[in-house]
Amino acid sequence: MTKTNAARILDRLGIKYDLLAYEVDESDLSARAVADKLNQNIDQVFKTLVLRGDKSGIFVCIIPGAEELDLKKSAQLSGNKFAAMIPMKEILEHTGYIRGGCSPIGMKKNYPTFIDESCTLYDFLFVSAGVRGLQLKIAPDDLIKVTECQVGDLLLVQNH
Repeated sequence: MTKTNAARILDRLGIKYDLLAYEVDESDLSARAVADKLNQNIDQVFKTLVLRGDKSGIFVCIIPGAEELDLKKSAQLSGNKFAAMIPMKEILEHTGYIRGGCSPIGMKKNYPTFIDESCTLYDFLFVSAGVRGLQLKIAPDDLIKVTECQVGDLLLVQNH
């Protein structure tokens, strides 16, 4: 298993993590597919979303895989009036990563980063290690420390 840039950063900082490999299905890059393949709780498999705010420019949100990002909450938390997901074709240019392999650790720039408060409910989370087919298992506090992210409520409330 090759070390990714994200893993090398964690090594350099002395942060404990595990790398978990899974088989990639190009037709389904969803967090649910990752959780199923790793046999893990979908609530602990977090996805990294890249947005653009009207004031701050690019920022990053990390949320549980089965949930939906509330754009109003993310805009507010990041000091913007308005925020939208960046177009898929811009992900590589801004982050150095591709869709389905976008790690919150080791992006091209240190963008303002926000993580949903539900991360504190768990001893560990899974986030992309920076390539498709590889996840980092990491303690939420360590992820918060390495990404210098702010914890807040980012989730769209679903009316069932």
